Amino acid sequence: MVSDHTLSVLNEVAAERARQDAKWGDQRSHADGTNLANAGWREHSRALCERAAAEGRLTWAHILQEEFTEALAEVDPVKLRAELVQVAAVAAVWIEAIDRRTA
Repeated sequence: MVSDHTLSVLNEVAAERARQDAKWGDQRSHADGTNLANAGWREHSRALCERAAAEGRLTWAHILQEEFTEALAEVDPVKLRAELVQVAAVAAVWIEAIDRRTA
């Protein structure tokens, strides 16, 4: 079940998407532009994340960077979509964490 807080964050994301469409118009023609992050960058991000976790200093930035570089390295559209869902989920939970801290 999705919490009310998560739904609120996702509504904000939807509103931002509407603002982007109003500003930039139809954005369906952009190429994915992935396969830009070589395996080294992806592995480096993963290693940084794992090391930070092992040392007890993991941050949202580590987690999002790891997910983002995985998405940038992906060329298969099905796998890319799955990676982008993970990027969006990490961004959403990070926003929720900020909201909880500042409430």
